[in-house]
Amino acid sequence: MRPTPPREEPLRVMPWWLVLVGLLVAALLGWLVLDWLLGEADRAAQPDTRATLRIDAIRTGLTVVAGTGGGLALLLAARRQWIGERAQRHQEAVAAQDQAHRERVQAHTEAVAEAGQRHQERQAEAAEHDAAERRLTELYTGAVELLGNDNAAVRLGGLHALERLGQDNTAQRETIVAVLCAYLRMPAPQDDAREAEVRRTAQRVLTRHLRADDDAFWPGVRLDLTGARLDGFDAAGCTLDDADLTGAVCAGTTSLAGATVRGRLRLGATFADLVCDDLRGDADIVLDDAEITGRVSFERADLAGDLSCRQAIICRASFRRATLHRTATFDAAHFTHSVTFREAFFLSGVSMDRATIAGYAGFRLARFGDLALFRWTKFGDRTSFEGARFDGIANFGRSRFHGPVTFEGATFARPPLVEHARATAGDPHVWPKGTTVGRLDDD
Repeated sequence: MRPTPPREEPLRVMPWWLVLVGLLVAALLGWLVLDWLLGEADRAAQPDTRATLRIDAIRTGLTVVAGTGGGLALLLAARRQWIGERAQRHQEAVAAQDQAHRERVQAHTEAVAEAGQRHQERQAEAAEHDAAERRLTELYTGAVELLGNDNAAVRLGGLHALERLGQDNTAQRETIVAVLCAYLRMPAPQDDAREAEVRRTAQRVLTRHLRADDDAFWPGVRLDLTGARLDGFDAAGCTLDDADLTGAVCAGTTSLAGATVRGRLRLGATFADLVCDDLRGDADIVLDDAEITGRVSFERADLAGDLSCRQAIICRASFRRATLHRTATFDAAHFTHSVTFREAFFLSGVSMDRATIAGYAGFRLARFGDLALFRWTKFGDRTSFEGARFDGIANFGRSRFHGPVTFEGATFARPPLVEHARATAGDPHVWPKGTTVGRLDDD
């Protein structure tokens, strides 16, 4: 804020008669002095002395008149100087105000010009945005129309057109992924090789953009493949967020090997083979009600979330050297052939209540960091807990062992619970020290 200049009193014009009065006063003063001095000179006795005194009186009177006139002249000169200085200050103030006014006018002009420029730029941006949106809409609509064509080659072109559109436009990726997933969820004609190739291409388009080490990575993509029909779905090395394959039918080998999973991974589907070796991440993995006719493998997986395989039907399973940080649940799961947890590490609890293992059940060198529940579990051909370590409670209550069992070298922090557990009488068994298991024949 600029300081307010001091207010000056309006200039008054000196009247002409005031100068005349000053001159008259000077003359009158000189005359009075001269008259008084002459009167004093006339009192002298000697004529010579009287003449000298009269001359001095006249000289003194003239001096008084001159001095008074000089004083008046000095006063007039001082007034003239003061008026000049005041005029100079006034001129400077007027010049400053004029300069400030010109600056305000210039700033206002520049502000108006800048506002007009911004308005024009916004209009240009809006027009460009509208044109780009229209172009995107046209490209998207055209690609979707190609995807719905009866010709398989045209549908392949539609897939690649959608992929290019998503690669060039970040905001469209979620929509494009949703369209591709919806296409895979649609019913597929049986024994149509061309359609099968189109669907495999759609799968590759999806997984190609889920690898974080690739320049074509699309972060934050969520896959909704519920009820889809997939063939050889290969998401190895991908980064998956909230992927859902519930109810899907997956032919061939479904691979999540080396993938990173976050959020929730729903795998309650039908698989021929499921490979999850070296899987990483904090996702909750749900295999509830899954049916795996071949092999499922979680070897060397490092799972920071919950693992749930309730009521899953699995032929062969391998969790060799897997690390499970949170609860693993296999309640009522049915392993039609074999399962191995060799050197697996359960940091939290594990539950296999009412599970059925028809073939080999291997827990050799496995480590159970917390509660281990095997209640009502049915073990089949052969069971091995050789060298296993139980740091928490181990409960085998009412479990059934239909083949040889060995706990050789196993260590327990607490005595295992084996109430009402049963095992075959004719097979060689190695039970934990101090444990007695009844004969299965006495059941």
